[in-house]
Amino acid sequence: MPSGKHDKIRVVIAEDQAMVLGALAALLEMEDDIEVVARARSGDEALRAVQEARPDVFLTDIEMPTLTGLEVAAELRRRNVPVRVIILTTFARAGYLRRALDAGASGYLLKDMPAEQLADAVRRVRQGLRVIDPQLAAEAWSEEPDPLTDRERQVLRLAGEGMATLDIANGLNLSEGTVRNYLSEAISKLGAANRVEAARIARAKGWL
Repeated sequence: MPSGKHDKIRVVIAEDQAMVLGALAALLEMEDDIEVVARARSGDEALRAVQEARPDVFLTDIEMPTLTGLEVAAELRRRNVPVRVIILTTFARAGYLRRALDAGASGYLLKDMPAEQLADAVRRVRQGLRVIDPQLAAEAWSEEPDPLTDRERQVLRLAGEGMATLDIANGLNLSEGTVRNYLSEAISKLGAANRVEAARIARAKGWL
């Protein structure tokens, strides 16, 4: 007997590229037992959508405006929102996987995976299982740990995008001196010559 609408797995999708977002939603909506209840194109939107729609599964990209998918996952965990998180990304980097698991994610999948596996991953995560790209899982624990604090990472990411110290300070409600201190710490930890090189190193390792 087909399941009723109330039995469906409720999913919120966050992805900043409209075409990819539409394709993911269409793909999941083809499944009889899955319902996409909301879509978001930024971290703020995603946080709001999950809190309002209360889905079973939150499927999110990493890089989005305002907040990354990893930051949204961590914030949902801090707020004790009962949702299972799947990170779906192009970033095949062990550093990102480790941060995703630290943020409480149940799944970490790459966008080049076969389409039919996505719905299966949603079902498995809903059942309480963990679904992780196997090659990345093997690499994740052999790499050096991420030395950056969340605030250092946030400041360094903005600096790497070309934002001036004053603009970063204003955006994060910090003093310029505090921002400079965070950047200095990050540069030192990464053995970089400047903020641009530090951002490049951190991004390459999946720490941004």
